[in-house]
Amino acid sequence: MVAIDLRWRGKAVLPLWSSRSARQRVGGVPPTALVLAGIVSTQVGAAVAKQLFALTGPVGAVGLRLSFAGLVLLVMWRRSLRVGWRALPVVLGYGTVLATMNVTFYLALDRIPLGMAVTIEFLGPLAVALAGSRRWFDPVWALLAGAGVLFLVRSDGPVAWTGVAFAAAAGACWAGYILLSAKLGEQTSGGGGLALAMAVGGLVTLPVGIVAIGPELLRPAVLAAGLGVALLSSVLPYSVELEALRRIPPRVFGILMSLEPAVAAGAGLVVLGQPMSIVQWAGIGCVVAASAGATRSAR
Repeated sequence: MVAIDLRWRGKAVLPLWSSRSARQRVGGVPPTALVLAGIVSTQVGAAVAKQLFALTGPVGAVGLRLSFAGLVLLVMWRRSLRVGWRALPVVLGYGTVLATMNVTFYLALDRIPLGMAVTIEFLGPLAVALAGSRRWFDPVWALLAGAGVLFLVRSDGPVAWTGVAFAAAAGACWAGYILLSAKLGEQTSGGGGLALAMAVGGLVTLPVGIVAIGPELLRPAVLAAGLGVALLSSVLPYSVELEALRRIPPRVFGILMSLEPAVAAGAGLVVLGQPMSIVQWAGIGCVVAASAGATRSAR
């Protein structure tokens, strides 16, 4: 499997459910519903995070999200936290790329609508998927994605090109994150490597947020909101998507994940009041179709 389905995950194989009854209840849910729940949770979490920016700033929100998510995942995967010295550089690099990816994405989110930011960011994993395929039809997916972005940035009002640039940088980090996922899976077992990398990302970003915002970042209400974002954007999606991956082929999972830009635009509309024009929706549709097609044809 190449790209889209490796989005936020390393090769974690340990269950995230703390009790057999909880896993049995989740096991009764269709895997497609689990994937869609994870996508919705991720994008609602991003919308909630944007509302925190006035209090935390983008970097502070990333610091809270990654720190809390790292703590929760460390507890969940505490039995697989042993990492050898050879794996340590991979974990540190993975955590740094994770932090950079989220910081650039949140900086984009601070400037452009959620649907636009996620769609442009999605070009990163799409590029990895295209690199893994050698079929004659592949250039069509690239052209379709390019047309989608052109439609997306068309607007009656001014476009914040710095936001577009940050989203593109997040996409590049996302591509690197996917490639590092394979290395992390080779060097670590279970989900311990991912949990440690998440904690590293929090350690990298949280001090910067504290310096930029000050002690206001550590107010109980802000910390509670940061925990909520961590659960919505990281912990819950990881849990339900890993359960789904046990029951559907990775390629099917990747195609379902291609719906993420459209769900992001919907979350931006409902939660943040960010309408998009028909042309911009058409652009999102082009990127979704290109992503699904590239994932389906990738090796």
